[in-house]
Amino acid sequence: MMSAIEPLPAQPLPPWRRAVLKVGSNLLAAGGGGLTPRYAEALAAFVAASHADGRQVVLVSSGAVAAGRALLRERSTVGRDIAARQALAALGQTPMIALWQALSARPVAQVLLTHDDLRNRRRYLNARATLRGLLTLDVLPVVNENDTVAVDELKLGDNDNLAAIVAALVDADLLLIASDVEALYSADPRRDPLAVPIARVEAISPEVMAMAGGSGSSVGTGGMRTKLEAATKAAAAGIPTVLFNGRDDATVQALACGRLHGTLICAPGGRMQARKYWLRHAPPASGRIRIDHGAAQALAGGRASLLPGGILGADGEFQRGDLVEILDAAERPVARGLSQYAVAEVRRLAGRHSREIDTVLGYSHGAEVVHRDDLATLDNGVTP
Repeated sequence: MMSAIEPLPAQPLPPWRRAVLKVGSNLLAAGGGGLTPRYAEALAAFVAASHADGRQVVLVSSGAVAAGRALLRERSTVGRDIAARQALAALGQTPMIALWQALSARPVAQVLLTHDDLRNRRRYLNARATLRGLLTLDVLPVVNENDTVAVDELKLGDNDNLAAIVAALVDADLLLIASDVEALYSADPRRDPLAVPIARVEAISPEVMAMAGGSGSSVGTGGMRTKLEAATKAAAAGIPTVLFNGRDDATVQALACGRLHGTLICAPGGRMQARKYWLRHAPPASGRIRIDHGAAQALAGGRASLLPGGILGADGEFQRGDLVEILDAAERPVARGLSQYAVAEVRRLAGRHSREIDTVLGYSHGAEVVHRDDLATLDNGVTP
């Protein structure tokens, strides 16, 4: 395989403090056998170097099904239907996590998700809180689809799209997709000798999607099309995507120095711009939270979360994870955000200190009723 350094000169990585790194099966189970650290070592070194530089990385790792199949390679009766793949995924999760733990000086935590976890607002918030907590504890989260129970996800069969969803889930600045190809090509380079690598894509159009080929291996289940689909999802959240060759040590080492030899797929707007736009314009639940003047001033600064102490009351109906309107004492809308608590809980917490939440409710979903990352202020003349 040709080196990524020759056809694609270095370009700067977009600035980032938190990233999601997706590693494909072709890098972990090369040749169709069991898991190997051959290519994972350089990627783990990149994660460690990023952490030493004050950055956070969430890992989305394939390889469980391939690892499970390798453990049972002597059994010719293992099929390739959904039930068999579920069993192989369950068997292969342990060696896959063990591989990453062996390559990491920090603790590694396994997080198994299904798309249902990310569609359901309450489970979405729970998953995000778990990942944020792991990052706060300097733990490396290794995310995978819960293939043992997620039949629909196994039918989709790729972690590229899951990585894009996780990137939005954790408010990442960048999505990195490591595979066994150097970049997006103008055509499938295995079939077209005139295909050339594309260094930069401003937006994913039908013409760009047409450049994608199929899956390149019997080990992995995703191809370039799934990577472009993932980049489209990430771009919708304001997150750029980079595609690079995870088998080329020089390419991986360059990433740690902020240089990309691969394809950069741009996002049309900034990460927070896209998120804030959605929060401002998405239909809210039929509920409102009323806050005092001090809380309204704090929120107007754009960097504060809504704490229980500044809440006067709550009206209407909403559940944990619903988008609600936030009004000041004069009933003017000042913000919109995703509530960490249901309306009945907010009423009980109104005016209380955050440290009293567990005492009042008997449990806690966090110190904030609306976290600043889930809040968009509205222009109504309130000054910080």
